[in-house]
Amino acid sequence: MGLNVYLSGEIHSDWRDRIIEGAQGLDVTFSSPVTDHAASDDCGVTILGAEESKFWHDRKGAQMNAIRTRKGIADADVVVVRFGDKYKQWNAAFDAGYAAALGKSLIILQPPEHDHALKEVDAAALAVAREPEEVVEIFRYVLTGTLPR
Repeated sequence: MGLNVYLSGEIHSDWRDRIIEGAQGLDVTFSSPVTDHAASDDCGVTILGAEESKFWHDRKGAQMNAIRTRKGIADADVVVVRFGDKYKQWNAAFDAGYAAALGKSLIILQPPEHDHALKEVDAAALAVAREPEEVVEIFRYVLTGTLPR
């Protein structure tokens, strides 16, 4: 049995790399949104033309990014959503809700200080982890039935 995992959420730390590196040797395939912040923000206007209003600029980018996000979440067996220390991550909360609505296995990765704010998101998850290495151990357990050493 293999897992197709979509890694959603904050893009300002190395959490994705830590999970991908830690999962080497496991039958896990990863996908994610575009993590180049500038490319993600400007893809719509770069490809489809400039907008005078920042609202429409952002909307074009969000709609183009949604093509990738919807496909990645729909194809995933497991969706991992990371809420980081900085920035309001409404898109991460949206992805978690979308994944839950599709019945996807959801793992939330967040620091303890977000527990109260994310209580409803956490309640929809099958696991809430603090560190990327815990997510890797969840994959290892699910795929092999072995506990951490």
